[in-house]
Formats: sequence, structure tokens, C-alpha cells
Amino acid sequence: MTGAQRRALLLTAVAILAASALAFTEIRPGPTPLPPRPPSQQPNLLLLTSLPLVFSEDFSLRGGGSPALKKLEARYRVVPISVTERPDLAKGNLLLMAQPQAQPAQSLVTLDEWVRGGGRVLLLADPMLEWPSKRPLGDPLRPSPMFADTGLLAHWGLRLDAPDERGLAMRQLGEYRVATVSPGTLRGSCAIAPDRLAAHCKVGKGMVTVVADADLLNIGDIGVEANHNLDGLIEELARIESK
Repeated sequence: MTGAQRRALLLTAVAILAASALAFTEIRPGPTPLPPRPPSQQPNLLLLTSLPLVFSEDFSLRGGGSPALKKLEARYRVVPISVTERPDLAKGNLLLMAQPQAQPAQSLVTLDEWVRGGGRVLLLADPMLEWPSKRPLGDPLRPSPMFADTGLLAHWGLRLDAPDERGLAMRQLGEYRVATVSPGTLRGSCAIAPDRLAAHCKVGKGMVTVVADADLLNIGDIGVEANHNLDGLIEELARIESK
């Protein structure tokens, strides 16, 4: 075999390997979003948030709720609550806290007791919320610009740090690549994801998952990069629901 023939054979082999690798990449399945559940099989999901998820900022019903709410309602009976007191927490075993307003000290004690008794919480705690609002700074109805932590995270073994840089950042939430905006960083004794976006904590008989960004729910403003943000949210809820 001549040198030219050997080079031609080598190039052919490289081309075949490259084509095989490309074909594998193209057919490799990605995460499969969880399907909707029939209304009769939907558990209650308590929702505590300062974000305009259920109503718009002017409290109208135009649009029928946010995309995040519609996604949640495909699998849960969403029950909005305004504070973590016993009568509210008794309505379910799963709680989504999305950038909530500061809770009274006694309500935080009640929440901690509820979790330790078996409650499940997904907490979106954003140290630098970029969600646009027409309400002026200082308006009590404006979403909290930073997570109002009065010691709860430390009590659960976590610390939330503000970002060094602002702007869009791609992170991992479960199996999904999600778009966040100025996400924070989580540190502590819980099981923390490599990129420090999410932390999973066993608290007594209950479970807490903390995500250091709430802007990821604002998929309309983020754009196509946020295509899987709500799939990641639903996956995290299912994860703690099943624990």
C-alpha cells in the first residue's frame, strides 16, 4: 500500500468516526418533561410568593395567570397562601415559596416545625431579583429585591451569597439546563449542586430544596434560553414530593 493510499484510508476512517459521533449526539434523548396529571390525582401545592404569578401587578385576571402558574396547575391544585401559619400549612404537604415577603418570626418557627414533621418545601430564594415591576421601591406589594432571610437558611444549614456579576447565566436544575438572571450561590452542609444553584436538605422528617434564583420563573422576559425552566421547576417539585 502506497503512502497516498494509507493517508486516504486514514481520512476515510476519521470521517466515519466523526459521522458516527454526530449521529450519536443527534439521537441521544434528552430529559422527558413530566406529563400533566388528571385533576383527581393532583395533590395540593401551597404557593407563597411576592411575584405576580397568580395575578398581574394590578391584580387583574387578564391572561389567566402566568405561564409558571399554568405549568403548575397541570400537575397540582395550587393553593395560594399569604403566611406560613398552621391553618394555611394544614392545607397540604408541599409548599412552593417563590421569593416570599419577610415572614413574622413566629411564622418561621411554625414553618420549621411543619417541615420537621414531614413537610416538603421548594424555596426560590433570590439575593438579587431582576424581575421588572411598575411599583415603586418601598411599595409593600413590590416583589422583594432580595430574599428576606431572617435566619431560616442558616437554621437549615445554608448560606446564600449574592452574585459577583449580574445578567443571564445558564445553570443546571436537576436534569435541565435552565436560564437564570443574576443567580446567587449556596453554601453549607446540605447536598449542594456543583454550580451551587440548588441545595437539597433533609430537615427532620421533611425535605427542603433551595434554589438561588427566582427570575427563572419569568420565562416571558428571558426568551428562548428559558425553554426548560418550568420543566426543571416541575422536576424539583416531583423530586421532593417523592422523598
